[in-house]
Amino acid sequence: MSTTALNDLFRYPIVQAPMAGGASCPALVGAVAEAGALGFLAAGYKTAGSLYQEIKQVRGLTGQPFGVNVFMPQTGPGADPAAVEVYRHQLAGEAGWYRTALGETDDGRDDGYESKLAILLEDPVPVVSFTFGCPKPETFEAFARAGTYTIVTVTSAEEARTAQAAGADALCVQGVEAGGHQGTYRDDPADEQPGTGLLALLAQVREATTLPLVAAGGLMRGAQIAAVLAAGAGAAQLGTAFLVCPESGAHPLHKRALTDPLFQRTALTRAFSGRPARGLVNRFMREHGPYAPAAYPEVHHLTAPLRKAAATAGDAQGMALWAGQGHRLARELPAGELVRVLAAELDTALTDLADPAFRSAS
Repeated sequence: MSTTALNDLFRYPIVQAPMAGGASCPALVGAVAEAGALGFLAAGYKTAGSLYQEIKQVRGLTGQPFGVNVFMPQTGPGADPAAVEVYRHQLAGEAGWYRTALGETDDGRDDGYESKLAILLEDPVPVVSFTFGCPKPETFEAFARAGTYTIVTVTSAEEARTAQAAGADALCVQGVEAGGHQGTYRDDPADEQPGTGLLALLAQVREATTLPLVAAGGLMRGAQIAAVLAAGAGAAQLGTAFLVCPESGAHPLHKRALTDPLFQRTALTRAFSGRPARGLVNRFMREHGPYAPAAYPEVHHLTAPLRKAAATAGDAQGMALWAGQGHRLARELPAGELVRVLAAELDTALTDLADPAFRSAS
């Protein structure tokens, strides 16, 4: 395990979530880190070479600690080809509407995992986190030798115990309220569960492990950060809150949709990627979500051209609008200013909680 402590990584206990697909770009990560929080690049869907270049860009923007998130290779028997083919036929109308071909589904299932690990071990960054599974003990040992702090995303007490036993330094506890993909280790549709709310999950993981915890899921305000710190977390991870920042690489339509009255709620869906992910409910999700197979990353590759064409056409109804349950509270602030506002709100909340008069009134 690394000799670094979690609170050595930031001035404020605030983590900007790694958002794959472009939102967590170097400009956002650099601004967050410079403001005293922990910014994260997302290695998912990038080549190893692109990741290397983005790490260089972040280092040119800040000397503060930052992290890189890596997708674990998809294990198991893989998707049912027949189910994927049925879904391809169902999406034929979308392809005609957007005048684009559907994507190929025979891409590799490991997202360049080994190549990305090699880059991160040859030229270490302060923090590396993992999603969709847990690395082997020797991987954690290698990162510890490199001086890199490691975090594993967990969605259950069982996953948390596995990560601690393997040698992780900390856990990112992801409640069902979180936007984007659920980080569960096993994507088994036969055992489909809606997930556990963040505060309940924090309590379960605290009792199951002794590792430092980073809380994630629907957090948008400093008072919520105070709540998860009181519940045992050492820091709070926010994604949707940073999605609308001007430095974010998210598409402008995606940013606007977060507070657009047209999009009233979020839901978990497999429609865009084949894995459960939370996003704003739009036409594509309503029409195709009930029929999307458990097939990641095959469905992700299949729908990629559709999502790109919808964005080009200015049609948010055909895009994957990932968002947490707190999306209506998004504030369009520069990333550094948002960190400072959250820190001030957190300080106010902690001061109120420490005030005997406040506790008596409660």
